[in-house]
Amino acid sequence: MKFWTALLLALAMGGGISSPTHAKWYEASSDHFVIYADDSEKDIRRFAENLERYHSAMEFLTGRDLAKPSPSNRVTIFVVGNQREVRRLAGGNNRRVAGFYIPRASGSIAFVQDIRFKSGYPDFSTVILLHEYAHHFLMSSTPYGMPRWLNEGAAEFFAATTFKSDGGVLIGRPALHRANDFDYADKVSVKELFDEELYEKNKGRRYDAFYAQSWLLYHYLTFTPERSGQLNAYQIALINGTPSPQAAAEAFGEIGKLQTNLRAYLRQRRMFTFDLTPDRISIGPVSLRELPRGEAEMMDVRIRSQRGVNREQAEELLIEAREIAAYYPNDPGAQTVLAEAEFDAGNNAEAIAAADRALAADPTRTNAHVQKGYALFRIAGDAETADQDAAFGRAMAAFSELNRLENDHPLPLIYYYRSYTERGKTPPENARHALERASQLAPFDHNLAMQAAFMQAMEGKIALATHTLKPVAANPHGGKRAEHAQNLITAMADATEGEAFRMPERAVPLVRVVVPDPDNGDEDSGAD
Repeated sequence: MKFWTALLLALAMGGGISSPTHAKWYEASSDHFVIYADDSEKDIRRFAENLERYHSAMEFLTGRDLAKPSPSNRVTIFVVGNQREVRRLAGGNNRRVAGFYIPRASGSIAFVQDIRFKSGYPDFSTVILLHEYAHHFLMSSTPYGMPRWLNEGAAEFFAATTFKSDGGVLIGRPALHRANDFDYADKVSVKELFDEELYEKNKGRRYDAFYAQSWLLYHYLTFTPERSGQLNAYQIALINGTPSPQAAAEAFGEIGKLQTNLRAYLRQRRMFTFDLTPDRISIGPVSLRELPRGEAEMMDVRIRSQRGVNREQAEELLIEAREIAAYYPNDPGAQTVLAEAEFDAGNNAEAIAAADRALAADPTRTNAHVQKGYALFRIAGDAETADQDAAFGRAMAAFSELNRLENDHPLPLIYYYRSYTERGKTPPENARHALERASQLAPFDHNLAMQAAFMQAMEGKIALATHTLKPVAANPHGGKRAEHAQNLITAMADATEGEAFRMPERAVPLVRVVVPDPDNGDEDSGAD
């Protein structure tokens, strides 16, 4: 962002372009996050350490101990500037967007505002990031779908986190960023939280208190002694297939009384929190590196590419990418970004050439392997039938290199499966297992889950396919994909286990695993 501001000023003053203006960017790398920011080393390190503390606190409180993700399965966070810059990246007309997150097998990413630290309640941009990471954590730590109120209530509960100066974490504070919703937004009853059809039926056009009410109910059920164990009982009933309204009645008793209790709870002067001392928080090391000049100058291009571009945007961005990369032919970071820009613009040969330059300088650049694999795969898809086997073999060689570099990277597994389906061949058992494994490694990528479920259904694994689809159908931000998943679950209700399921005509569009595109992924603007 700062680079283009400086460049425009130089042009306005009549200066020519001799070499790009240098902005200092840093990469902070930890067990669960990679952060890119043009900020002070001290603040970036502190930001990374706080996020790791947050992850550790969530593990402690939920009792879910996640395996350390492979490097490419960490969440990459781009610190992009002010709210206006975030809105520009998000697109659309939502003025309340202050940050957003895109989950995908090729690497989940988040875009946030400049790092801000203050004592007490966190800055709103931090709240949004914590909310979205709570979704990521919950999706990664359970194979079961959650009803929307529970999903959002939990995310709001964890998002209101305070990081203490002694290294401790305070979780469960009142969600102050939702305070006005109780007074000024349309009311949402507890009954509507449990019954999504009823909520949709009664939903008005005005913004309502769904998020605030969901937070309040989650907080109340978590901290109220006489309700101890009820939330867990409700979730177990859901896992066992009990509809949410029935599960709520069985776990919580009379819903009208629960509504009355909840109103009284809101009027309390003081609410409980979890005050986790440093000895309960465990984090690994955070490494910090300043990006080399070429890689730093390409950060604006990288951010926009990673956000996702259409063909017209890709062609415009490529002009900038080529101009900057020309100064840094041996910089692996700059050439990797150029490879992605070339691929996005449809230039396969140029993408491969840029990826090869990056890999010659640094063979460990995973995204260079990815972009080369994408381009070779696209070439193979366009090859004549007689040449396709050899072309797909060359494409898979690139992904095999990536697999050797990072054994648990989902993309080589996905493309191994696709190397058969793209040729109209039935994938062998090990290729089918590869797709399922990829979905396990990236449970937050619901496009991938849809493909795995469809494959399972075609194999006659009806119960497994239904299990795979339930988190997709329950995703509160799933949109049409969630609707398609529910339609498929409904269509399979009468299917026979062990018999290949044939999709009824027009029932559900086939969701293919395509070249991962951020625009196909879920995202939450943080505006709700």
